[in-house]
Amino acid sequence: MSTLKTAVITGAGSGVGRATAIQMVAAGWRVALLGRRLEALEETAKLTGAPDACLAIACDVGDSGAVYEASQQVLASLGEVEVLVNAAGTNAPNRALEVLSLEDYHDMIDANMNGAYYCVQAFLPGMRSRGSGTIVNVVSDAGKQASPKAGPAYVMSKFGLAGLTQAINAEERARGVRASALFPGDIDTPLLGKRPVVPDAVARARMMQPEDIAACVLFCVNLPPRVIIEEILVRPR
Repeated sequence: MSTLKTAVITGAGSGVGRATAIQMVAAGWRVALLGRRLEALEETAKLTGAPDACLAIACDVGDSGAVYEASQQVLASLGEVEVLVNAAGTNAPNRALEVLSLEDYHDMIDANMNGAYYCVQAFLPGMRSRGSGTIVNVVSDAGKQASPKAGPAYVMSKFGLAGLTQAINAEERARGVRASALFPGDIDTPLLGKRPVVPDAVARARMMQPEDIAACVLFCVNLPPRVIIEEILVRPR
């Protein structure tokens, strides 16, 4: 692996993004934390136990201009970025075709797919010119198979994110850049609160935890540069 130890993590204010930040800081990484709520990002920084290793930046990744501004701040403050983890994502309670609003549809496409693309375009040039870099996209098993549980906008965004991962490898692997797509099943995160029927404690206890998926992220990151894990499908036991 490159000796560079700087990562950018989106959706870092909760769930998988937060868990990934905690594990990466514990492994010696400096991390830029991106998310909509600065307070949540600052809480993540505290939870790492090494807030000085974190740079918290409030950023709506669905806004291309905001991503550009955040990327400039990251590069100026932390230097070159070796790893990008796209963990930001959202859904809506009214998600079925018959009730999905146009606003919710665009919010999901922006947060789940467009945001990842904007972040890739912001940090990929540095990886490309340096000849090394790892991009990990936290997709969903909804990016493998549609279901009423996920809803069409979420499914579409996740299929797109899977396609982005494949495209990165197709175009950039010869330049030393690799991408991995994680396809987790049910995870006990705050996103469950947006389901039409919110799972109870018993159901949540059967799910995976954010740190389980964070461990998968680090697995992809820590493999030798000659190796690409293109897809990991992860489900609760």
